[in-house]
Amino acid sequence: MSEDKKLHYAKCRFPESGFEDVDLSKSTFSDVSLRDAQFDNVALTNATFRNACFGGVSIEDANLAGMKINGVLVTDLLSAYAKLARG
Repeated sequence: MSEDKKLHYAKCRFPESGFEDVDLSKSTFSDVSLRDAQFDNVALTNATFRNACFGGVSIEDANLAGMKINGVLVTDLLSAYAKLARG
């Protein structure tokens, strides 16, 4: 799609959809289900998640620099965990 358009979908279902080379910068998602979704090569820089359920989520091979959970840097949490694990 060469022409930029603002889209708004409400009360829709798009199960098993695919998005490739799509720019969703500055988009808003509210009351959205992404259960069992997969994200590969995705930039979430400066994204904010509020009132989100991350139960069972797996984050692998990710750059976590600057990522915070409830105001705490994740890299600091992982560093503290590693120190505890080493004894």
